[in-house]
Formats: sequence, structure tokens, C-alpha cells
Amino acid sequence: MMTPLFVDLSTKRVVIFGGGDVAARKVAFFASEADVLVVSRSFSKPITALPVCRVEMDISQASDAEIKHILSGAFIAVAALPDRKQNDRIGRICKRSNILFNNASGEKGDIIIPSVIRKNHYRVAISTDGESPLVSRFIRSHLEAKFSHLDNMIILQDMLRKKLVAIEPSQKRRQEILSEVFNDKKIWESLGRSQEEAEDIVTRRYLHG
Repeated sequence: MMTPLFVDLSTKRVVIFGGGDVAARKVAFFASEADVLVVSRSFSKPITALPVCRVEMDISQASDAEIKHILSGAFIAVAALPDRKQNDRIGRICKRSNILFNNASGEKGDIIIPSVIRKNHYRVAISTDGESPLVSRFIRSHLEAKFSHLDNMIILQDMLRKKLVAIEPSQKRRQEILSEVFNDKKIWESLGRSQEEAEDIVTRRYLHG
């Protein structure tokens, strides 16, 4: 079993081997989060459109030493080549170099890249441990559709929590009010129209009552 974990990759290097569609999805996942280097004989248009570094190399013709050099300074490596043997070879080199490894096709690596909901105020990562990416995508789509205004609710909860600290001495009561607001259907409906309307309802119902 793998342990879910959120990691700050802003100062980390991620090396991705492969230039096709599978690699493009991996590159898109990391492109805005880390310093990404993509290594492949050629690159698909989605990859060339992303703000990442690229190195042209035929991994099947590269020695272990050359691959290890490419991996120098990497925190995470992803093998997304069509050749499973080459993917596994990269994985073995990563293991010897203590680099976290994700294998798109071949022997299981150290990490799984989840299906992610990215919003301004929250993130949800979903994984089936690699057994069914389709199910991961289904759960993500279902949550995004059902909780389309959750980002706005988080903003509302933060505003309310700060105001309650100033006017309500009981922590228990503060938690009750926050829960009541979260479960108030009319507030959820108002969030679909405007943040200001929702905040006005909260102020009238829960702060001046």
C-alpha cells in the first residue's frame, strides 16, 4: 500500500522519459509544479507547448551511465516509453540513485501519479493504486460536477470563521455555526449565483441573529 502525501515540488526537478501521449499527460501533471526535463527521441505537440526543458535522446542507445547523468539532481523520475524493458531499466537506475520513480508501463515504481482535482483553495488526489485509471477519472469527474461551488464555500467558511472568532467566545458554538452554514442548501444555491449573495445570507442568518 502507498501513503498519500502532498509535496512541494517548486524547487524540485522531475525527469520524464518519453515524448508520446502518455508522457504528455505526465508532463502536464508536473509542468506547473516543478522544474521538468523531458527526454525522448521526439516530442508530441502537447509537450512542445508546455514550459519544460527537452533533451533529444534515444534511450535504447544510451548507456546506464548516460541515463544516470541525465537523472542527476532529480527528485522524481517518470518512465513513459513504449518499451517496457527500457522503462524498467530506468527504474533500476533510479533505485540505485535513491530517486523516486513512477513507471507508466512495466515494473511498479515507488510512486503513483493520481488523478487530481486542482482548484484555487483545495486539491483532491484520487488513486486506485494503478489498477483502474478509468475509475480514478470517473471519481474525479463526479466530484467536480457535484461540488462545483466547493471552492467558493471554502472562501465563505474562512470569512465566517474569522468573524466568529471575534464575536463568539464558545468554540463549540463556532463549530456548530460553521457546520450549519456548510449544510445550508440555500447558501449552496446562492454560491452558484454570486459570492456576495452567499456572504450576505450568512451575515443576516448567522452573524446578526
